[in-house]
Amino acid sequence: MSDSGPIPEGMSGVIPHLVCDGASDALDFYTKAFDAVDQGRTPGPDGRLMHAAMTIDGSWMFLADDMPEMNDGKSSAPSLVGTTTVAIHRYVTDVDAAVDKAVAAGATVRMPAADMFWGDRYAVVVDPWGHEWSLASHQRDVSPEEMAAAMEAMVREG
Repeated sequence: MSDSGPIPEGMSGVIPHLVCDGASDALDFYTKAFDAVDQGRTPGPDGRLMHAAMTIDGSWMFLADDMPEMNDGKSSAPSLVGTTTVAIHRYVTDVDAAVDKAVAAGATVRMPAADMFWGDRYAVVVDPWGHEWSLASHQRDVSPEEMAAAMEAMVREG
């Protein structure tokens, strides 16, 4: 055990761990698109990243290259399996500018920025490795009654 105890400084809470086909390039993309700070890379003997760490807005994220020979296919890069089941959510001061920046870095828009009934301006982009990022700027607080009525209207309208 290290001198810092069982939980390293700043590492409490949930830390997403992304699997990418080309993790080094993905880390470079996250730096350009989302202002990530590269906190270190651990390449394996073949050059693939066994582990890398970054922070975005002070929150930690880990990533690694897809290595099916080591994980028995239990976690694979979304770009290799054709889908993802997780969205990474980030609040930003200007969602439209954040979408433009991500697209300029190579992301594609899955859902353009729009004002949503829950009070956020919200968009979804997909990075070149298949990870989905939802981006939002909070605009107004919505009461539980307003939220219920808006959801009901959305369901009715289909």
